[in-house]
Amino acid sequence: MTQVANLLEGLNPAQREAVETVDGPLLIIAGPGSGKTRVITHRIAYLVQEYGVSPYSILAMTFTNKAAREMTDRLGRLAGPHAGALTVGTFHSFCARLLRIEGDFIGLSRNYSIFDDDDQISAIKQCLGQADYDPKRYPPRAVLSAISRAKNVLQDSQAMARDAAGYYFEEVCARVYRHYEELLARNNAVDFDDLLLRTVQLFREYPVVLQRYQDRYGYLMVDEFQDTNVAQYQLSRQLSQGHQNFCVVGDPDQSIYSWRSADVRNILNFKNDYPRAKVISLGQNYRSTANILNAAKGLIESNGKRLDHQLFTDNSTGQPVRVDEAYDEDEEAGKVIGEIKRLTREESFKLGDCAVMYRVNAQSRAMEEACLQQGVKYRLVGGTRFYQRKEIRDLTAYLRLVYNQQDDQTLARVVSVPPRGLGAKSMQQLGEWATGRGVSTFDAMREITLASRNKQPSPVSLPSRAASSIAKFVDLIERLVAISREAEVVKLIDVLLSESGLQKHIQESDERPEERWENVMDFRGIAQEFNAETPPDGLGSLLERTSLVSQVDDLEDAEDSITLITLHQAKGLEFPVVFIVGMEEGLLPHSRSLDSEEQTEEERRLCYVGMTRAEQRLYLMRAFRRNFRGGSGGPAAASRFLREIPEDLLVPAALSSTAARTVTSPQPGGGSSIRAAALAAASVAPSSGPALKVGDPVRHRAFGDGIVMACEVTASDVEVTVEFAGGVGAKRLLLSFAPLEKLSDSEDPGLGGR
Repeated sequence: MTQVANLLEGLNPAQREAVETVDGPLLIIAGPGSGKTRVITHRIAYLVQEYGVSPYSILAMTFTNKAAREMTDRLGRLAGPHAGALTVGTFHSFCARLLRIEGDFIGLSRNYSIFDDDDQISAIKQCLGQADYDPKRYPPRAVLSAISRAKNVLQDSQAMARDAAGYYFEEVCARVYRHYEELLARNNAVDFDDLLLRTVQLFREYPVVLQRYQDRYGYLMVDEFQDTNVAQYQLSRQLSQGHQNFCVVGDPDQSIYSWRSADVRNILNFKNDYPRAKVISLGQNYRSTANILNAAKGLIESNGKRLDHQLFTDNSTGQPVRVDEAYDEDEEAGKVIGEIKRLTREESFKLGDCAVMYRVNAQSRAMEEACLQQGVKYRLVGGTRFYQRKEIRDLTAYLRLVYNQQDDQTLARVVSVPPRGLGAKSMQQLGEWATGRGVSTFDAMREITLASRNKQPSPVSLPSRAASSIAKFVDLIERLVAISREAEVVKLIDVLLSESGLQKHIQESDERPEERWENVMDFRGIAQEFNAETPPDGLGSLLERTSLVSQVDDLEDAEDSITLITLHQAKGLEFPVVFIVGMEEGLLPHSRSLDSEEQTEEERRLCYVGMTRAEQRLYLMRAFRRNFRGGSGGPAAASRFLREIPEDLLVPAALSSTAARTVTSPQPGGGSSIRAAALAAASVAPSSGPALKVGDPVRHRAFGDGIVMACEVTASDVEVTVEFAGGVGAKRLLLSFAPLEKLSDSEDPGLGGR
């Protein structure tokens, strides 16, 4: 068999057409699981072996080093000795090498440095000072993000200043950007964004250099084209504008990185920018069952800004997508872990086959706890375990000190978080004096404070600023101790966050302040569970829970373990079994997207990406109430995405869980019958559910027959409380999603007189 036959063997018609189309602009729309990496590598090998293109003339760029390595490995097997002459890598690695060679044209020596994240933050702080701006008022991370966005659309500081006219924060960032440019130049350095910006600048200002690379790279291929930003697109156009042998591969339905400046319009408008472009759709999915694929198709078709292409599979129909409801995030997590244990016990799945995906990192907390409580191994991808995150450790350290002022280790952690003028030298002196006296460090602080209040000499020789800071710290802790003896845990946490300065410290931090604050609010939601205990027992129980969880061995390191991962991180992966949790309005789609149709469409694409990671089983989970973000756990409306999936592809799962909770409604009249509790007669009828009133008999596909106990109209839904027969008990359900059927009186489940 010839080499060419080997390259084409096993390809479907669309894949083969893509491999054999070698000249001119080409857009390959590659749906999920359609074998795009195979097509890219076989096309490159075909160019070399059949078409006679020198491998030296081929440039293939992608977005991650992992993808580049996989492509290189495959090409090594397909192209053999020719593979070494190919240029395969990320945009940034290509630009970094090019600037080493050509950077002199734009004043960049070949031994230039690339600033990493820490270098950039340090530099921005320095530039804020040079521009006479307070870094507490203008967080360096926020300023750097604004500068990064400007660079990704090819703006220097002057261009940013022009666009910023009239917008004060942007004007500040533009001024800092000017100082940052000067600092980078003095240090013969660039940052990550500059690798693209400076290469585009080089090509624009020195056509002779551009011509050299156009002549070399007669064939250009770009993978994941939907994720390109303005700078990457411009660079691609510069390289391909002469020969036009420009092949791009991507899927606008999987564009989920606008927050990284990715611009989905690059792929949507490709045909306009290259009118001669041929478009080939890789629509055959080799990954998912037909039911999973069709459910994902039904969802994504609600998006307006997309390229219509047919998705299909020859795989089996498979099981319907399973949907389940839980009362809160802890019951949701318990149900997920319970079902995974059933799958591993009763079917042929392993723990490593299962992935749990979620919108934001803070959602991992409930899943981690469920895994630990049920003894299930897990690995957390791309994040620190919830109770090990810095903001959570800082907050719990404060709470431990309030609970036990003799804990010197804990005091050492919190005394300078946030910074309060107590240096390492002062704390060392204080610790040595306390040790010599045989007292705790906090007791020593009390003595110093007492002496100051009584206008007596301090027992420890400390700078006046340090002594003043110690007095303020002692006052804070003693006030919190007093509150802990009288108030609920949540009240204590609220006062602590505010008066310690920890809230401001987190919200103004350089490192992901919004995400870190979400984690703190999730912890606050956990604390609400202990409000019912008598102070300070509630605090003690909360600390016991966090300590037991945080001291568990690193279960996630085991090979056969559940994968916990955000939807963004899951792109490019696949699993036999996928659970997507948090299918609620405000979470998926995220609340930040709800005022923008464009952002809502990206949230829909994100859900689509998650669904199409599943090979055999897909579960979509939601909770009626979620303490996430520290809220009161009010009713959460079902995600609109659940209503956009064809109903015939969904089935209620009714998953069991050892962690499931039954919500018991109070019975009016001191134990009178449920039927007698029908005191209200107002009917409620959301567009998606039956008209119901208190006392109506109903049937739920999972919970069976019951009686409506209460109806409450919320801002976006109707919440009903139903007492179910058969020992199920009371459940609170949202009518927009709950599969409730109103029964006739003759079908009354007869729960009265219980």
